[in-house]
Amino acid sequence: MGRYIPCTGQDRQEMLERLGLHSIEQLYEDIPCEVRLERHLDLPTPLSEMELVRHMRDIATKNKTVDEYVCFLGAGAYDRYIPSVVKHVLARQEFYTAYTPYQPEISQGTLQAIFEYQTMVCELTGMDVANASMYDGASALAEAVCMACQATGREKVLVARSVHPQSREVVGTYSRFRGIKVQEVGYDDGRVNIEEFKQLMTHDIAAVVVQNPNFFGVIELLDEIAEVTHHFGGLLVVSVNPISLAVLKPPGHCGADIVVGEGQPLGNPLNFGGPYLGFMATTQKLMRRMPGRIVGQTVDLLGNRAFVLTLQTREQHIRREKATSNICSNQALNALAATVYLSVLGREGLKEVALLSVRKAHYAFEKLTSDAGCSPVFSAPFFDEFLVKIPVGVEELNRELLERGIIGGYAVEKDYPELKGGWLLAVTEKRTREEIDALVREVSRL
Repeated sequence: MGRYIPCTGQDRQEMLERLGLHSIEQLYEDIPCEVRLERHLDLPTPLSEMELVRHMRDIATKNKTVDEYVCFLGAGAYDRYIPSVVKHVLARQEFYTAYTPYQPEISQGTLQAIFEYQTMVCELTGMDVANASMYDGASALAEAVCMACQATGREKVLVARSVHPQSREVVGTYSRFRGIKVQEVGYDDGRVNIEEFKQLMTHDIAAVVVQNPNFFGVIELLDEIAEVTHHFGGLLVVSVNPISLAVLKPPGHCGADIVVGEGQPLGNPLNFGGPYLGFMATTQKLMRRMPGRIVGQTVDLLGNRAFVLTLQTREQHIRREKATSNICSNQALNALAATVYLSVLGREGLKEVALLSVRKAHYAFEKLTSDAGCSPVFSAPFFDEFLVKIPVGVEELNRELLERGIIGGYAVEKDYPELKGGWLLAVTEKRTREEIDALVREVSRL
């Protein structure tokens, strides 16, 4: 058999004879002739391995990466420092798989890593129980909405308009085919409009969905929202930035019933479209409503500490009509990255990352609004991301900055037409004072 060639002509002929066929075409005779492609595929000529490596490198160099550029772009994915030990542990062969192994109890190391991940998510969010991770933050939020509707027996949800627009789209897609009615609540000074929220809240609302800090970077009033939600018998679903939980009151202590979020900031690098991971935590009361799976701790026959898949109410293991969700896989490798990241930083390290981000973001905000002609959009407190208005077109400004080695902010008018000229900037712990000053200098020139 030749290199990279899966089977020879002789192999194919032997397979056809075993099937009792005379030609490959007989395999496709059920496909109508009019939809068949009656020619060879228009593919380029084959390349040698050396030529292919060079070709792929040429393509890769067209990308602009945060290793070469200074990044102030956030809006859901963040350029954060990742300690080198994270990549080192991930690359170990016993962990380096995208899939949870079958006969999982044999893979005690993988199960222990997931158990540690769940424990850390619970400590961060202030909740009782966390699952083994989900595809990403948006799908975790949509699953939380479905979970709340199942738990309450209601089919209406209120979603704050300050929740990430793409997450709201995913919630809308999930809800459309489950008969869930979604109604949005507006914002006032960047926060949930409390008066509008109170007017919309009724006894048939299953869940209220908010993000904290929200898409504009603003910190929401979770305690007040939770009190009103529970008064009407609904559940509060909160999507969070995990780094912010090092300095903000955990949503579980504010009355949240389900907490979700995007785990990318926890040791996972920026990728164009992922893979990322969604985390989900909830109360003990709602534990059996949770999608995905949970790893638990027990002892074996000899009394040794052991880990097992404890709850997995998914359709792969139980009858479809009894399943909480059709989600079958978790993002185990990304969850492991988050686990290693949190272990290495510890409580104080994570708090330092969060505080550095807050201080640098507020420094950038002050300089941009005082020296660069930007104007604040909201006055409510923000974490490490903020919205300003600029006098020139956002896309034009971003293009000019890119030519100077800076990746600018997000143009919010794409999702919020009323915020024309709004420029959303994220400042993580990686940004230096010199980089922030350079941004301010370039914006003031342009």
